Amino acid sequence: MKFGEQLRSSVIREYQWYYIDYDGLKADLKQPSGRILPPGDERARPGKQLSREWTEEDESRFVSKLEAELDKVHAKQQVKAMEISRRIAVSEREVRDVVNRLNERGLGQEGPTEEEFMLLEEDLSDIIADVHDLAKFVQLNYTGFYKIIKKHDKMTGWHLRPVFDTRLKAKPFYKENYDASVVKLSKLYDLVRTRGNPAKGDSAAGGSQANFIRHTTKYWVHPDNVTELKLIILKHLPVLVFNASKEFEEEDSAITSIYYDNPDTWELYEGRLKKTEGAEAIRLRWYGGMQNETVFVERKTHREDWTGEKSVKARFSLKEKNVNAFMRGELLPAAIFEKARKEGKKSEKAIAEDERLAREIQWSVLKKGYKPVCRSFYHRTAFQLPADARVRISLDTELTMIREDNLDGTRRSGDNWRRMDIGVDYPFSQLPPGDIVRFPYAILEVKLQTQLGQEPPEWVRQLTSSHLVEAVPKFSKFIHGVASLFPDRIHLLPYWMPQMDVDIRKPVTHDFGIKRLENSATTSISEDEDDDDDDDDYDSDDDQRPVTSTGQTGESAGASITAVRNGRAAGSTAADVEDQTVDRPPPGEDTYLYDSEDEDDEDRLEEARRVGGWTYYRTRMSTSLNAAARGTWWLLKALVPRPRATEMPRSARLESLLGTGEIQQRRFKAPKGKKIYVPVRVEPKVYFAAERTFLGWLEYSIYIGTIAVTLLNFSTEQGNKLSFVAAGAFTVLALLSLGYSVAIYLYRSRAIREHRVARYYDKVGPTVLCVALFVAVALNFAFEGKKRELW
Repeated sequence: MKFGEQLRSSVIREYQWYYIDYDGLKADLKQPSGRILPPGDERARPGKQLSREWTEEDESRFVSKLEAELDKVHAKQQVKAMEISRRIAVSEREVRDVVNRLNERGLGQEGPTEEEFMLLEEDLSDIIADVHDLAKFVQLNYTGFYKIIKKHDKMTGWHLRPVFDTRLKAKPFYKENYDASVVKLSKLYDLVRTRGNPAKGDSAAGGSQANFIRHTTKYWVHPDNVTELKLIILKHLPVLVFNASKEFEEEDSAITSIYYDNPDTWELYEGRLKKTEGAEAIRLRWYGGMQNETVFVERKTHREDWTGEKSVKARFSLKEKNVNAFMRGELLPAAIFEKARKEGKKSEKAIAEDERLAREIQWSVLKKGYKPVCRSFYHRTAFQLPADARVRISLDTELTMIREDNLDGTRRSGDNWRRMDIGVDYPFSQLPPGDIVRFPYAILEVKLQTQLGQEPPEWVRQLTSSHLVEAVPKFSKFIHGVASLFPDRIHLLPYWMPQMDVDIRKPVTHDFGIKRLENSATTSISEDEDDDDDDDDYDSDDDQRPVTSTGQTGESAGASITAVRNGRAAGSTAADVEDQTVDRPPPGEDTYLYDSEDEDDEDRLEEARRVGGWTYYRTRMSTSLNAAARGTWWLLKALVPRPRATEMPRSARLESLLGTGEIQQRRFKAPKGKKIYVPVRVEPKVYFAAERTFLGWLEYSIYIGTIAVTLLNFSTEQGNKLSFVAAGAFTVLALLSLGYSVAIYLYRSRAIREHRVARYYDKVGPTVLCVALFVAVALNFAFEGKKRELW
């Protein structure tokens, strides 16, 4: 969907007069007042650029109008943000008053009525909807400013973006921090939902039940959906706050980890990527700012399911001033826990386990040459009922990976365990581009701890199947950081890397999200949209784009997530890459999430049309031949007889997840010189199955060989050539079967050991074997009949 259509279809009634006048600004760009451009000027292309020259007077007029639009949006955002803050403060007083009346009532006195709680819940739901609407208003307007400036620079040749970035920073309506509002609303809504009796207890409790199953799934969340997702979750789970007496600060939610590995072998990276039994990850983690004196030394160990053990994460705390000495082997584990033994705050068993863990980590670091290679930073918002770990949801925003090594001669961390030129000052604009990777999405992690046979809550199932999230099983910050930051040293990539430039936004598949109790507050304006067909060639400075504290990027999508365009209805030209803000598709229009196969040819042809001359004709011929070749290939595939899949009607569950439209598929290829590793689950029974299959083939080969020897040695007539030919056919068949079985067994065994994706089924071998056996038996029958003169 083009941005103009998206903007009109997403208008909220309260804000309808305060959105950026995108159509008016675009119309101004198409009406310059200068001289007519000569036909040879590249800006004079019909339907794409200007037919007249853009003058200084035009520029002044456009900038003035753009400034007026910025003032309008900024003023509305400020007024609405202040209104929401006041409403939250008023609601907080009302909720506290009602809860105090409930707690202080005496015997025989009536407390607050159910109606009072219902009115408070309705009021809080309305505030939550207001926060959601304001976030959508800000996101749409910032995208509109970005797009109109991009269009201006491309159509006029005047570069306005660097100047206007400064003006945007002076009126940063897009930098509104919703985290504090989310935390306050979460507390109030939890009080009202529980009728003044919120759950209390240790937030880490509930994990010691004897009979439960824990499922952990990870999802990517587009920045446009982060605030809405938080507001949806807080209606069911409160924000987990460990220090409720302290006022919330953004720094409190910061989590930083330093990952270790051997930069020569990358054994920890490959072990975690391949999920080998016993694969480890060693990291140092701290919470909050750089002044935090407590650092946790952690080790995560992967266990295969067939072992009967669970993957574990163990850690112990260490003072920041002692980290370097511990990692160098100068401070022994016994000295670390000497004070803890004297104080007696922990049991001797717990101290012994921590000391054993410290010895093992220290030995691994010193013996295997582990060094700090990568840092991950993010802000985490956790949702969980205290003393109840059945449902725990965490949302990590502003995820950033940073190099910590000294491999290329640049001293980053030096001899220290972490670099000190950065802290928690996201987006770390002081770092060079080669040292940092800003992840374009937020990470949602859903942990469900349910009794055997128990289903997860319905709202969780709806959330994880909604358009707001994209499932990415086994995603790892450590794996992604190493693969992204060391492209020259890492040649085995995780399966999600080639999909990073695919837009994960999806059309709404079912009715799920933030709603008001009254009628819908959205309106639609039915105006015609002019074509917005321009190529996406403005990708500079994308890493420096502003990002809100809730993980919302100021732009609709970063450079890395806008490379794939949403398809348009038949007959339309290639849409602007930036025009892929997905919402409900218009009736009768197909929405695709991936490129068509001939998208590259269309781009080449469009580029050649601009150049003209022989280049255009040569490209036109090449694209026509490619199209003809593809058509011939599909025709041959259709004509060649082969087993066809039976088309089954889509189930109700699939329709709720994927809709009723066509499902698009796409193959992803690794960059040149690299391989994509797809995790394969291997259990001991897989080895046994491969051995049983080999023994089955071996047994068959022995039977065929026995038949051959019998025919050869027990023929009734010596020197009978026909018996010798039949025996030879069975002998060759037995040898071929034996060699084939050995080769297949070796191939499968190697693939199993390497956890490699391979074809563990055989659709050719048994067929060929049966045909060959049939031929051998038929030859023997024919020769024997001829010998007996039956024909």
